[in-house]
Parts: sequence; C-alpha cells; structure tokens
Amino acid sequence: MKIIEREAKSIYTRTKLPSTEYTINQYVGCGHRCSYCYAHYMSRWKEYGQWGTWIEVKINAPELAKEKVDGEVSMSSVSDPYQPIEKERKLTKRILENMEKNTNLSILTKSDLVLRDIDILKKFKNLSVGLTVNYFPEKVRKILEPNAPSSDKRIKALKELNKEGIKTFCFISPVIPKLTEVREVLGKTEGIVNYYLIEVLNTHLGGENFRKILKEKFPESYEYLRNRKKMEKFVELLKDYLEENKVPVAAFVGHVGKNYYKE
Repeated sequence: MKIIEREAKSIYTRTKLPSTEYTINQYVGCGHRCSYCYAHYMSRWKEYGQWGTWIEVKINAPELAKEKVDGEVSMSSVSDPYQPIEKERKLTKRILENMEKNTNLSILTKSDLVLRDIDILKKFKNLSVGLTVNYFPEKVRKILEPNAPSSDKRIKALKELNKEGIKTFCFISPVIPKLTEVREVLGKTEGIVNYYLIEVLNTHLGGENFRKILKEKFPESYEYLRNRKKMEKFVELLKDYLEENKVPVAAFVGHVGKNYYKE
C-alpha cells in the first residue's frame, strides 16, 4: 500500500449530501479494498495509481479539527476513518480529541476499531456512530471487501456502542440481490441501533471492474443488473418489507433508474 502524506488547508469540506453540511476525510483512499466502492472515482484526480493501492494521509488534520463549524459533520465520505492504517496513525483518534465536543457529528465505518475510542466518543453531546453491515457470506466478503472486518465483528461493535449509551445506526449497503442478507442484518441488530440507512447497489458508481467481478463470480446477482424490471421489482419488494415490519429507516436509496446495467 502506497502512503502519501500531505498537509491540508482545512478538513471541513462543504457538501451537498442530505442532512449534512460538512464532511471530514482525514484519509483519502481505503485499505479495506472493497471492490464496489463508489469513491474509486477519486483516482481521476489523484495520480497515485489504481484505487485501493494507495492512501493519502492529511498529517495536519488533528490540528485543523479544532476549527468550529456550524451544522452537521459527517466522517467520512471517500474513506473509512477506522481503516487498517488508523491502528498505527491514530489520526481519527487525535481528530476526535481535538474536535469541539458540541459538534453535531456522524461517524460511519466498517471497522470494530471504533471501540478503541469509546471514551472519547462519549464526550460528544450530539453524536451518532454507524457501522456498515451487509452480511455477505464470508466467502463473498473475502472477494468483495477482503480487508474489512466480518459482519459479526461490526454487529458486536454496534452492541457495545449501544451499551455505552452512544446513538447508533446501521448502514445496510450495498444491497445486492442474492448476496446482501437484509433480513439477517435487521434481525441481528434489532434493539441495538436507533435507525437504519439502506442503499441498493448503484452499478454505475460501482464501476466496470465491479460489474466484471459480479458477472464472473456471482452470475445470479449479475442477471438482476441486466434487467431493469427485475431490479425495480426487487427494490419495491424490499421497501414493502421494511414498511410492513415498521423498520425505523431514516433514509432509503433505491437508485431506481440507475441500479441496472444494460450491456
């Protein structure tokens, strides 16, 4: 993994993401190497090589975190704040230590490493912490997100965060037909999260390489992506299930019109 160190002018970036005014990306790039990652487009502007082979580290991020901002702050949008490199660098930990504790902060990660910082997280007055859980079978996870912790570890982290009184949410994404076990995620996280965010796979953002992986390794899922009606029906049935079971979903993104692929 290539590590690029650089200094940033600010780590609070204005965003048009729903319900969020700022994003923080102390890292750009991610060592989890998820093949479906939407952020791979960043490689167009970063001449470091293929996405998943490099990580940009903003070494002065902890100092910049002292800046006060109004509005909700989301960590992170083009990286994971608790990806493997964080164990050594502790950049996220130092940012949280320096950040104003009144900050309206939302953290999203795939890693149970977030538990390391529970003592710091509990100092924030308006905080929510989410874990991405898709419950791929292990043999699938090792192909699609090889360096990310298992779903069981992520769910265990949600349980511990909830036990410590921290507001939690579960991000079920990407929802891929025949691969993502939505009902199993809901069953295993019931009572330990405050709400859910659910996003169906956007094949266009996933990219050509990911579509090739699906076509070769998971042909049943790939067939959905080639049939708009099947995908639209899949999304409709999923929404109906969530509504019928009164699942507390704060946001559902179906990507209707974007979640199929015509060869």
